[in-house]
Amino acid sequence: MNSIPQPDEAAGEWPERVAAVRRQLTEHGPPRSPRGGPDFATVTLPERDCDQIRDLLVEERVGTVVEIGLAYASSALAIGEALLRTGSRNPRHVVIDPFQRTAYDGVGWELMRSVGLDDIAELVTEPSQRFLARLADAGFVADAAFVDGSHHFHNVFVDLHFLGEIVRPGGIVLLDDLWWPSVSAAVAYFETNLGWRPVPGALADGTTDPANGKPRTGAYRLPDPHPTPHFKQFRPFC
Repeated sequence: MNSIPQPDEAAGEWPERVAAVRRQLTEHGPPRSPRGGPDFATVTLPERDCDQIRDLLVEERVGTVVEIGLAYASSALAIGEALLRTGSRNPRHVVIDPFQRTAYDGVGWELMRSVGLDDIAELVTEPSQRFLARLADAGFVADAAFVDGSHHFHNVFVDLHFLGEIVRPGGIVLLDDLWWPSVSAAVAYFETNLGWRPVPGALADGTTDPANGKPRTGAYRLPDPHPTPHFKQFRPFC
């Protein structure tokens, strides 16, 4: 089992402790491998993609982020680091993963807790398609969201629908695995019909599919204000 650094009392060193755990996770993998659990190298977001997400969120000065999919916490640690570096008075990180306690045996959340990120984060272990609906009904507002949950088109579509209500106008939604047709088709609807726009230059140096050069991750800015187009204005999107 790998040793996990513990957070210092000094708040100024907290982001560096998170960064250290991120490096250790990249170099050595998770502190333990759940029996029969998903392969770390297959499901985790590469370090350079995590770095770009962190840098974009810091640049956006986000204070509240909703994340779908925790797994081994590579992206969650990067988002937590970003929230600490922005200097927000009340950073908040809502992480949704119905498989964290089962398929991943809680490993990702243990890594978050090992550096004290559970002080600013909460773990929700139910399907995002149900929880996000309640979050939207409660009037919850986030500055950004990161989506790496179900890759079924209908589930991604529902996630993005509710995140469109939760993320503030002008905020950003980031997605992993855009190279999957089911994911890219879902976001295409919001880009074509609801005015979501790729953030210029964001995540440009991230991982690409060796076969076709398609990017793995993407970032979209929501329009301000949110539009409510008439159903007759619907445009085919794929």
